[in-house]
Amino acid sequence: MASLTLCCSRRALFANTHHTKANGSSTWRLMHTLQRRQQQLQQSCGRLRAAAAATTTIRTAFAIEPKVNANCSAFQQRCNTTDAKKKPKLVSIKESRRFMIDCFKAVCVPEDHAVAQAELLVGADIRGHFSHGMNRLEMYVNDLATNATDGKAEPEILSETKATAWVEGHNGLGAVVGNFCMDLAIDKAFDVGVGWVCAKGSNHYGMAGWYVLRAMEMGLVGMSMTNTSPLMAPTGAKKAALGTNPLSMGASADNCDGFLLDMATTAVAVGKIEMQRRKAAPIPAGWALDPNGKVTTDAELAFKTGCLMPLGGAEDTSGYKGFGLGAMVDILSGVMAGAKYSTQVRSWTHHGADIEADLGHVFIAVDPSCFAPDFGKRLSDFNSRLRGIEKADPCKPVLIAGDKEKKNLETIEEAGGIEYLENQLKTCEALAKKLKIKPLKFL
Repeated sequence: MASLTLCCSRRALFANTHHTKANGSSTWRLMHTLQRRQQQLQQSCGRLRAAAAATTTIRTAFAIEPKVNANCSAFQQRCNTTDAKKKPKLVSIKESRRFMIDCFKAVCVPEDHAVAQAELLVGADIRGHFSHGMNRLEMYVNDLATNATDGKAEPEILSETKATAWVEGHNGLGAVVGNFCMDLAIDKAFDVGVGWVCAKGSNHYGMAGWYVLRAMEMGLVGMSMTNTSPLMAPTGAKKAALGTNPLSMGASADNCDGFLLDMATTAVAVGKIEMQRRKAAPIPAGWALDPNGKVTTDAELAFKTGCLMPLGGAEDTSGYKGFGLGAMVDILSGVMAGAKYSTQVRSWTHHGADIEADLGHVFIAVDPSCFAPDFGKRLSDFNSRLRGIEKADPCKPVLIAGDKEKKNLETIEEAGGIEYLENQLKTCEALAKKLKIKPLKFL
């Protein structure tokens, strides 16, 4: 199964090479630079044998099928204690990917763009970020069907320096714009040590950490941020004026370890409320406000009101810090990129939108070898110190950013597939009928 530190994947290498060819740069010089970097990473991680035993590339992960001899696994033991009729409906990663690609192609998205968007969504699901996986499919399809998003659009570089670039997304799919921009930032980081790329004219780009993983695969420190449709009420307000405005930062460490932070600057991403709504369950106090600006635990009301609280909640629990972080993200992505920002951004629902989003993103890649030596070794030690600190509850480990996602990857591999909520499966069934495509097949 793919890990969070996929340093040895060649996906970014090929993407970067293709990009430099398109822009007339010195392809062979970049190829040799990237190859040397991969050799260093392989040596530091002991990849030649360990990767084959412990990890695979992301693309290989999409082909995982059930383990037929995993009869003694914890997953099987749980299933064996449950009535056969209550066993979970599992969808293989390969099948989930196939279904989403078919959905995008049904609304005239080119094959390569459909694959990019589907891999983003499946990548979120297998890491446990269900709010940003299949849950988003219907919204993307509706935007494409109404031409609120142009599935055929290609990003364009408007201006650039050795270390920076400004990109026009031409209202294209978020994953297409995002992959292009992070690969461009990676190119620049290998050339001058840092790459900073801003994009405008884009759409919802899914899990922020997806793009950071591309930098991590090449041994770089990665960062990514985006603004979104207004959903956060500034501290002291009862109307939304900022998006969930997520940010992500990640880096690979020695011993196949790593750090990957991926967080909304609201108390939660709106998708978390959607998931509670799908389960007909309440939300915790501190997540959202009702129409009168009061805290609510009603998931349905919170979803309809669309007014989330900042990270930290109310003012007396430091919610103003989340508000400040959200504003920072919008300045670096929306304002700096020349995109829409704050209340300029249109609202977005499961029915899609009738106008372009014009979202702004920022992508940063940094070569840690430009600074103190032994970054991977030092980061591995840093992680070990945090995980090894005395626990408040002996039964609960201290987890660092990325540990939960890694555990989810292992759980999916053990189970042999992804378990989606029943309401999600009903949505997929309706989509299949509407788009006249093959429905999801269960294991």
